[in-house]
Amino acid sequence: MENTETKPEVKTNKLSKKEVNKAFWIYQLGCEESNSYERLQSLIFCASMIPAIKKLYTHDEDAQKDALKRHLVFFNTEGTIGASIQGIALAMEEEKANGAEISDSAITSIKTGLMGPLAGIGDSVIWAALMPIIISIFIPMAKQGSALGGVGPLVIYTIVTMYISYLLIKRSYRLGKASITSLLQNGMIKQVIYGANVLGMMMMGALSASYVTVSTPLKLHVSGGSTIVLQTILDSMFKGVLPLLAVFSIYWFMEKKGPRYGIIIGSIIVISLVGSFFGIL
Repeated sequence: MENTETKPEVKTNKLSKKEVNKAFWIYQLGCEESNSYERLQSLIFCASMIPAIKKLYTHDEDAQKDALKRHLVFFNTEGTIGASIQGIALAMEEEKANGAEISDSAITSIKTGLMGPLAGIGDSVIWAALMPIIISIFIPMAKQGSALGGVGPLVIYTIVTMYISYLLIKRSYRLGKASITSLLQNGMIKQVIYGANVLGMMMMGALSASYVTVSTPLKLHVSGGSTIVLQTILDSMFKGVLPLLAVFSIYWFMEKKGPRYGIIIGSIIVISLVGSFFGIL
């Protein structure tokens, strides 16, 4: 006698082109306008993920809340190239909603680890190369008094960057979806997260060395009329020691108290004002 019993169909939640497009447009139209001092682009990133979160966790309000919380973590990158992070995040959320063992920290770590390196790529390619090239094309028109010389760069730049972002989010969503599955199967997800974090820390170290400036004008007058400049002594012993101490002090505070960016910024302003008033910094 034949067994007519059928296996129950496993229902999976899949994102459609509509949800991916919504995420793309929300983020692109607000990634440079919604920045806050404390979380920078995380507000718009979280908002862009809402259509996908509602689709993937339709019947689980707690899962929706958890997803919103993990995408409200500090996030900042270059908007055009950074669209690829959004595609990967969408792919990981889809896999997580369908039962894959992906932790909240895994999604957050991938975003955090990639945002620094991709910001460096985006700033170098988009802002330092693409934009000057587009502007230089229209400069002769602007010198001749043509309105196209002023409007043209804005239109062309917007079209080109939006097209690049659209391609990146689509490709990263498809490739990310396949790559996450294979990584979970062979246990390499930890190595990927670790590698992304290393790249992010390397980029943050380079940015800190380039943009953090701390010096002291303090001078010590000794007998005989000679003057010792403290900054000169520090530079001869360990060049850049004061910026390094500033960075590690902020890091120590974040390790102890968490990412309380408002307090950090306020403390930097107060210390700078007091140090300047007393001639220390």
